[in-house]
Amino acid sequence: MRRLAFILASVFLAMTQAKAELIINGQSLSSSPSSFNIASASQNSFQQCLANLRAQAMSSGVTGSTYDRYTQNLTPDYSVIEKLNYQPEFSTPIWDYLSGLVDEERVQKGRQMLLQHRDVLNRVQAAYGVPAETVVAVWGVESNFGDISGKYPLLQALGTLSCEGRRQSFFRGEFFTTMRILQRGDLTEQQMKGSWAGAFGHTQFMPSTYEELAVDFDGDGRRDLVSSTADALASTANFLKKRGWQTGMPWGFEVKVPEGMSISGESRRNKKSLDSWVNRGLTRADGSAIIQGNLSESSQAGLMSPAGANGPLFLVFKNFDAIYSYNAAESYALAIAHLSDRLQGNGAFVQAWPTDDAGTSRAERREIQNFLLKRGYDIGDADGLIGDKTRQAIRQEQIKLGLSPTGRAGQQILRTFRDANAKKILQ
Repeated sequence: MRRLAFILASVFLAMTQAKAELIINGQSLSSSPSSFNIASASQNSFQQCLANLRAQAMSSGVTGSTYDRYTQNLTPDYSVIEKLNYQPEFSTPIWDYLSGLVDEERVQKGRQMLLQHRDVLNRVQAAYGVPAETVVAVWGVESNFGDISGKYPLLQALGTLSCEGRRQSFFRGEFFTTMRILQRGDLTEQQMKGSWAGAFGHTQFMPSTYEELAVDFDGDGRRDLVSSTADALASTANFLKKRGWQTGMPWGFEVKVPEGMSISGESRRNKKSLDSWVNRGLTRADGSAIIQGNLSESSQAGLMSPAGANGPLFLVFKNFDAIYSYNAAESYALAIAHLSDRLQGNGAFVQAWPTDDAGTSRAERREIQNFLLKRGYDIGDADGLIGDKTRQAIRQEQIKLGLSPTGRAGQQILRTFRDANAKKILQ
């Protein structure tokens, strides 16, 4: 019955979104008693689910008074169920993924953050052994240095996910952990806003990660990853240290392999000694020796090829694995690693990505979106974030132009739009 109520409520919400509501003098003329009954049944079902979870929450350390306080007026948010089940049709090539996360805009902002928070970052690096540039890279990728941290109230989002959808057991643990954080008084309910899945703060910790690894670095007696930059940066460094970060060692570097050498079976996990890689003829991408600095012949590294044998290749070490543990995706870890290198003054990868339509920066994506807006497409704001509406609009323009309708916001469509603008100006 609880699941049926949730399904009926979801149908109701979809109907109300599709149907325009007529309002005169503040009074709705399109609501019906049956719709209110469905919503009421859904709320009752949600409250029954929360009541059933009370004992489990208390066994995890949440007091009864805390649980009652935060659940008595809690309402479900069905949009998080939709996001949980959403399977995007568009698969992002790694060159698109990296070009949006590691662009000149973010590199310049990251360097400003390094200067602005230099004192704190020096102390963080001394305490945890993680370079300031790596910590700032995580900060930049996770929330654009605190600018985008999420809008979902965690209790509402996690409460809904605890009662409906996949992975309820996981989300229940995060739901209870959120209550324990509030119970201790480190953060307020108003501060506990983040992603639909529960990540929050400057560097997007899940509540369980916060409980395990967050630190009070500014000495105010509270672990505050929302309002205290010092706490957030130190907690991020502590996370990486606890996940195996080796001080003074690299995450990895781009390499060149001898012509004709097979990389079949090689991966991040399949690590070998540097001595064995040297014997197979590998060098760094700039042609210099593999073994430098603190590395030795016995240092273990895996060969990673995120775009296949024709794209950039990387030898990666345990520090790459530490970054990987932050978000369990090699493309994500490579973005953090590459941004940290750029913040240290290093350049782009030597080997080009195997594509004839390279990725675009956020500034270039905003340029594409502005062109689409001028053509009358309803895609929302030109924010540099390429979502379904922008991709659909690009597909329509590509069809008109006789191009393959990929929906990609790449250099090809950018050049086409620029050419169209230039011709209009000349005319």
